[in-house]
Amino acid sequence: MRKWLPLTAVCLGAFMLLVDVTIVTVALPDMAADMHTGFAALQWVMDIYALALAALLLGAGSLADRIGRRRVYLGGLVVFAAASLACGLATGPAALIAFRAVQGLGGAAMFATTMALLSSAYQGRDRGIAFGVWGAVNGAAAAAGPIIGGLLTEHFGWRWIFYINLPVCAVAVYVTLKAVADSRDPHAKGLDLPGMAAFTAGAGVVTYALIRAGENGWTSAATLGLLGVGVAAFAVFVLVELRTARPMLDLSLFRSSTFVGVMAAALLLSGAAFSYLMYVSLWLQSVEGMSPVGAGLVVVPLSLASFLVSALAGRLLHGAPARLTIGGGLALIGAGALLQAWMLDAGDGWQALVPGLVMTGAGVGAAIPSLAATVMGAVAPARAGMAGGALNTARQLGMAFGIAVLGSLFHAGLADGLGGSGQARGTAEALASGGAGRLLAAAPAARAWVEAAFVSGLRETFVASGVMGLLGALAVALLIRSTGRSGGAPQAGARPADAAAVPERV
Repeated sequence: MRKWLPLTAVCLGAFMLLVDVTIVTVALPDMAADMHTGFAALQWVMDIYALALAALLLGAGSLADRIGRRRVYLGGLVVFAAASLACGLATGPAALIAFRAVQGLGGAAMFATTMALLSSAYQGRDRGIAFGVWGAVNGAAAAAGPIIGGLLTEHFGWRWIFYINLPVCAVAVYVTLKAVADSRDPHAKGLDLPGMAAFTAGAGVVTYALIRAGENGWTSAATLGLLGVGVAAFAVFVLVELRTARPMLDLSLFRSSTFVGVMAAALLLSGAAFSYLMYVSLWLQSVEGMSPVGAGLVVVPLSLASFLVSALAGRLLHGAPARLTIGGGLALIGAGALLQAWMLDAGDGWQALVPGLVMTGAGVGAAIPSLAATVMGAVAPARAGMAGGALNTARQLGMAFGIAVLGSLFHAGLADGLGGSGQARGTAEALASGGAGRLLAAAPAARAWVEAAFVSGLRETFVASGVMGLLGALAVALLIRSTGRSGGAPQAGARPADAAAVPERV
């Protein structure tokens, strides 16, 4: 069993950092009441963590290739633990958002190294099993976050969703020191700081523009101007990467249509499968009157389906075409979101979501392990850290953009649903900030139009998520070559693994 200790160490960190992407969803109403904050701040509590992960993963991957992946992973665990403690102690929304960003920094250092550590620790069938388990943990973590968060929030208070990370980090550090071998790229060069700055600026500005679009308007000068600045920053990033001798992301990787397809799939998967959970949680708790635990348990069908399918995929779909596993998974995710939009009507309860959540979870479980194995098979082993960072960057950037876009659509849908109720303009903001429960307690007769407003907002998010999933499936069908295998066999031109990952026992 000792041979699976590296997998245990990597999965502990991956599970923890991914749980923290969604663990706050069920705590948002309590956070809003405790800190007297509004909808935009709630979005940033969710989004800044995913954004920090996305913006810093590529740089963390480059650093790991240069100084050692285990060292960077351990450093990430320490930063993550310290930031988690600070989040739990935060007294206001500004401090909480800032410390969530630092938490994302630690998570980026951990996440950028997980796939490369597994690639260097396992070979052959063991590698397929390891990626299958890792994929199962990935798929289950994001969906399990609301369940764990609900239990902690209801019984101990929302601050414990951060305190719980401290003992898990301690165990992960111990197992990593005992069982994980270091690896690095012997040809790695210095850090690409200009590229990192340009990419971070682009991701941050675009996310800010998308969050503000609901209030400013999608075609307003402010929204278009911010999007223009973000695009310009990304253009600068591309120019820097093309001219520097030590690029953070080797753009020649995008000559492979398979690599491009995997990046597009990862971006759209996270946005389609998980970004709407924040708004579902607000509806369940503030309108349906469910407890944080109850709201978290609603997501169990997604979590369970994802875990089971992902665990089975590592064994039963080893060697299956990546177009089938990734594309089919994204099609299921899109269909699951559209099914939720079709089944949910005013007056319906959480049961209306279950069939769609199961379908979405099955799609996540089918796609995630294959994404990891396929991207590793599409690049030379010396680029393992960079490829892993790029894949996880795409996933977290999809989550950040998804929360921002769906938040604007949700807010607009609430306002549209209130159109015939004669309510003041600020009512949609109050509902989106978790105030529906207080409103219904004071005026029970308002339930009909409150439910209609939330259903309108949720349908907007489900339809957008469904479109993202189906677009991802289409991109996979067009870009990933039929010869691609989900088992991760290296393509022609890839160097042997022992030429890239030099193990170092410490």
